[in-house]
Amino acid sequence: MKEESALDPHTPATAAETSATGLRPVSGDIDGKTLLSAILASLEDDKAEDVITIPLAGKSEMADHMVVATGRSSRQVGAIAEHLADRLKQDHGMIVRSEGKELGDWVLIDAGDVIVHVFRPEVREFYQIEKMWAPQAAARPSPAGTA
Repeated sequence: MKEESALDPHTPATAAETSATGLRPVSGDIDGKTLLSAILASLEDDKAEDVITIPLAGKSEMADHMVVATGRSSRQVGAIAEHLADRLKQDHGMIVRSEGKELGDWVLIDAGDVIVHVFRPEVREFYQIEKMWAPQAAARPSPAGTA
């Protein structure tokens, strides 16, 4: 049955399978390092700030890397996420899922081997997601005037 290929993360699904199952395909044409480089380049092009990469290999089976970045406004956060999804589709044939683009406070982009979080500054500071995954990121200095 066609649906089985959508459930296997190593078998790319068609666009029809993606919409029918809600699962996103993982492209077999791009390795994790190339994907991470493409994502970081897109974030840089769109002027994302305070970009950090957290290696997840050996910590979690959900992805090999997590990228956390900040946009200056809700509009920029949404644009960063939309441009990233468009670039991955155009350049690598990947269809990624994203959540939160409508509000623009925190957008999650699931690109298979790389999970990307794009936050507004206040939301990123509130959730401090880096502390959960990268203990060394916990030592990051806080913005002036915060504890």
